[in-house]
Amino acid sequence: MALQISATNPEHPALLLELPWQLPLEEWPEHHLVPLPRGISRHVVRYARAGDEVVAVKELAERPAVREYELLLGLDRLRIPAVDPLAVVTGRTDAAGEPLESVLITRHLGGSLPYRSMFETTMRPATMHRLMDALAVLLVRLHLAGFAWGDCSLSNTLFRRDAGAYAAYLVDAETGDLHPQLSSGQREYDLDLARVNISGELLDLEAAGALHPSVDPIEFGTEICARYRGLWEELTRTSVYPAGKYHYIDRRIRRLNDLGFDVAEMQIAHSSGGDTVTFVPKVVDAGHHQRQLLRLTGLDTEENQARRLLNDLESWMATQDDYAPAGSGHRTGGAPAGSARPEVLAHRWVRDVFRPTVRAVPTDVRGSMDPAELYHEILEHRWFLSERAQHDIGLDTAVEDYVGTILPKVREPLSPQVDDPEPPGAHPVPEQR
Repeated sequence: MALQISATNPEHPALLLELPWQLPLEEWPEHHLVPLPRGISRHVVRYARAGDEVVAVKELAERPAVREYELLLGLDRLRIPAVDPLAVVTGRTDAAGEPLESVLITRHLGGSLPYRSMFETTMRPATMHRLMDALAVLLVRLHLAGFAWGDCSLSNTLFRRDAGAYAAYLVDAETGDLHPQLSSGQREYDLDLARVNISGELLDLEAAGALHPSVDPIEFGTEICARYRGLWEELTRTSVYPAGKYHYIDRRIRRLNDLGFDVAEMQIAHSSGGDTVTFVPKVVDAGHHQRQLLRLTGLDTEENQARRLLNDLESWMATQDDYAPAGSGHRTGGAPAGSARPEVLAHRWVRDVFRPTVRAVPTDVRGSMDPAELYHEILEHRWFLSERAQHDIGLDTAVEDYVGTILPKVREPLSPQVDDPEPPGAHPVPEQR
């Protein structure tokens, strides 16, 4: 069978043909590989360079490779946080014509790390709680979309910093299945696997001396169950309100928005006696703040980053002479005379505030920190300096001090935060990375 590359982008096959497919993955020459941290995997996995892109190459049998590729494509269509599938390579043979295993190729998730790399320095419990939060949100999103993971674990997840929190991405979909809807039994099975897997992984870290002494691996394994159930209940429960109290429904929707979810479809029904109203969210879609920021500014960020940038955007808008806040006496068919539309102000903020601030930080010291996370860090530094000075010191001063005093202490801006945030009034210095 001849070498065959099935890819999502017509440009990828030409770039991927340059890789040494006639060699087992373990024998690939160093000049093709990129030295990035890898998590534990039952398969051989390597990072390689294909043109200007860094890709993850996983060697496995043809049927599971093609199946996982198709599952990742399905998750991508559902906008689930998972690695991007790029191609499947089949029909590989070595120089003697002997068959080699197929490979699945995914795009490297920039700025992400496997959990073991994050524990190279002892991670404090509060940071681990944030990891559990991120993994619980990912599992809820998968279940809402009808995806039974079948092997939820820290090893099968990548984590990216997200404005003081973390965003979790699915890496391994090999054991998963997509369904129109999951039963309670399917969800509980996934959750029980997550509990056992996470406890086992933390016990391994404890045996290696890489776990904080106050952390109980079994308790942390069960924690994801509680966090998952709390979030699932909030997103799916049925609410019964007194008739006429329709603002209660709006309050429930706003609470879901605050959690980062939109209600894309709902069911509202009056009781037979007409004295109560039942509200059920039928379709809940994550990424509320992401979509809002993308619509206003064109910036594509993580959810918590979007929430932080939207807050800064709103504060900046309030300082503009042509800003008309909601409910400020709109004329019929439009805003007050002389006011600018929110989209216009938002793009002005991107042009005059966000981009100049990010560009003021030299690229050689910011490393691979993405612009939204960098802007968040600068806002945190501005808050600290303003608290100390008892007045707003402004972004320009914050950037100058951040570049001069904070970034020189940072070894590598890719690594995650490994310490707890400082308490209010202390300096939230980015950790050693």
